[in-house]
Amino acid sequence: MKLSKLLEKLEYTVLAGNTDIEISTLVYDSRKVQKDSVFVCISGSVRDAHEFIPDVVKNGAAAVIVEKDVTPVDGVTYIKVEDTRLALAYMSAAYFDYPAKKIKTIGITGTKGKTTTTYMVKSILESAGIKTGLIGTIESICGDKHTPAANTTPESYMVQKLFAEMADEGMDAVVMEVSSQALKLHRVSGFTFDIGVFTNLEPDHIGENEHKDFEEYMHCKSLLFRQCRLGIFNGDDEHLEGIMKGHTCEVETFGYKSINNLVAENVELKKEHGALGVKYHVSGLLDFDVEVNVPGKFSVYNSLTAIAICHHFNVAKEAIKEALCHVSVKGRIEIVPVTKRYTIMIDYAHNAMALESLLTTLKEYEPGRLVCLFGCGGNRAKSRRYEMGEVSSRLADLTVVTSDNPRNEEPMDIINDILVGVSKADGRYVTIPDRKEAIRYCMENAQAGDIIVLAGKGHEDYQEICGVKHHMDEREIIADIIKENPDLKL
Repeated sequence: MKLSKLLEKLEYTVLAGNTDIEISTLVYDSRKVQKDSVFVCISGSVRDAHEFIPDVVKNGAAAVIVEKDVTPVDGVTYIKVEDTRLALAYMSAAYFDYPAKKIKTIGITGTKGKTTTTYMVKSILESAGIKTGLIGTIESICGDKHTPAANTTPESYMVQKLFAEMADEGMDAVVMEVSSQALKLHRVSGFTFDIGVFTNLEPDHIGENEHKDFEEYMHCKSLLFRQCRLGIFNGDDEHLEGIMKGHTCEVETFGYKSINNLVAENVELKKEHGALGVKYHVSGLLDFDVEVNVPGKFSVYNSLTAIAICHHFNVAKEAIKEALCHVSVKGRIEIVPVTKRYTIMIDYAHNAMALESLLTTLKEYEPGRLVCLFGCGGNRAKSRRYEMGEVSSRLADLTVVTSDNPRNEEPMDIINDILVGVSKADGRYVTIPDRKEAIRYCMENAQAGDIIVLAGKGHEDYQEICGVKHHMDEREIIADIIKENPDLKL
């Protein structure tokens, strides 16, 4: 492939050499450079790839893309652009022959609900015979291939690579989570989404190496709607105007308010034999009843989002209803069937905001007791420990403080920090450092009508101790405990 082909949609300056050269690979990791590669220098928060130019030239790079002034080396083409991250996005799209043109692309952004909604959309579309790939926080899915995720949204090269693989596999569509960082760092630049979606916005991801303030966070989210054809928005969100600022797409809205294009009416909480969910009626552009076996009124928003998206694929009402009845997302309010006496669930809530939202939602189901088991990660801000401890003590009837990923810290040091927060409210609590034993305690002491939440791990199937990840899946732990004591199923 000619370098000129990769650069065809970019503005650039040739500092040395020329663009009429053959390129073997497009690379942004200096360790992967080979003969005739083009290397894109990304200025990261930890290392600046411009430092590695001598190494990549030595290893055979034919061209280097830079955003800073450098001294060219004879025999190598140097191209200067304003932003190398943006250049990587456009070059990646060209490198994989613009795969987004061969598949319907759906991008979902917002503070909460992205993961659950992507799985709902995939489930509905697949049930209607529309082959759908997925890119998200937990994994990417292409047909039968599941690949664990490192970031909510991968680097632009990987996004285009995944699109290409999905197109080659005959996928009709792809639904993906789009983080504010992805929009800020051009991970999803270089193409236009067919559908962009906004779920909600709350203060999050603000701080060092993320967003300097809430305004920047909101602005980054809003960028999605300058690169999509149709924008589907939560019309009830208080930050809707800020998210829509500068949008260039067609607009549809959903929510509880009657002014929305899709409206949720007659919402009811569903509680049956250890299972929790919601029921409601959809009006506006569509007209039918919905049941979702995922608890919480935010499940109304998530499912309504999915309905709004799938409506544009002409999916039949019955297919939508059937898919939503059976959808489940690993580690997102995931109910583990054990007994009809009580409900036990696994959720990824690992900060105070998420935990408060989850526990507040579950209290609406009027459980016999609300039991919250959680720990906090090591080598992370202590403030998170205090905040989560206070939230659980205030909202749960019983808090079970245990270990999460202690990393390089002593588990009891982390637990003691959590207890500082727990003591700020008046909830009952116990401390059991071993997570399996803590789960066993919850199950053996469960009372009729209890809702037990295992918070923090979610989809993770490991526990990180002293830099080593040890296999630990809470679903397997629950199964092992039942195997050791079958009476717990009664």
